[in-house]
Amino acid sequence: MFKYRSQEKELLDGQVDHKNLVLNLKELRSINTLLGGYNISIDALNKINTQNKTIVDIGSGGGDTLEEIRKWSQKKDQNVLLFGVDLKLDCVEYAKSHLPKELIFIHDDYRNIHKHLDNVDILHACLFTHHLTDQQIVDLIRYAKKIGSILIVNDLERNPLAHYSIKWLTRFFSKSQLVKNDAPLSVLRGFKKKEWFELLRQAGAKDFSVKWKWAFRHQIIVHG
Repeated sequence: MFKYRSQEKELLDGQVDHKNLVLNLKELRSINTLLGGYNISIDALNKINTQNKTIVDIGSGGGDTLEEIRKWSQKKDQNVLLFGVDLKLDCVEYAKSHLPKELIFIHDDYRNIHKHLDNVDILHACLFTHHLTDQQIVDLIRYAKKIGSILIVNDLERNPLAHYSIKWLTRFFSKSQLVKNDAPLSVLRGFKKKEWFELLRQAGAKDFSVKWKWAFRHQIIVHG
């Protein structure tokens, strides 16, 4: 069950009505806050030069991660341009409806972001890559290299304790059927550390780091 990545698609990757999608996004924000998921992205940004850079959060969802990056940039006095891109129009509209206007959200495939922006210094993906196939992840790494971007990935470790913990936590405390189904499944679609090294090798990445982070996540930084 945990030896290989699950190929089962999450409900979020299909058609979801607006009400259930928004409930899902709100609960994911609570889970990320509770388990310290944002800290992994912030830690990665602290390791690179972000002053006067353009940061694009791909698969930005409800925009919560981008909002945390905005708060961090203000505390650190970092002058950054922040963009989110997502394939789901409902996600983009929800993010626009409740977040500060300096966060700009784009409805498109991340692979078209160069059509919207002249320059992308940093591509950031939080809880995005586990939605992709291995080949799509290889393509993402290659795309970042092609457009001259540093790639930051913050995603789940495929771990039995993480799987059963989130399964029981969401069973008792979640009101969202999407979260109850997708949260434990997302762990099964997550990664072992050695798998990241293999994906990076296949993509031709040379300068990168792969770190395990609490709670059951990996932080990947790819410079090229």
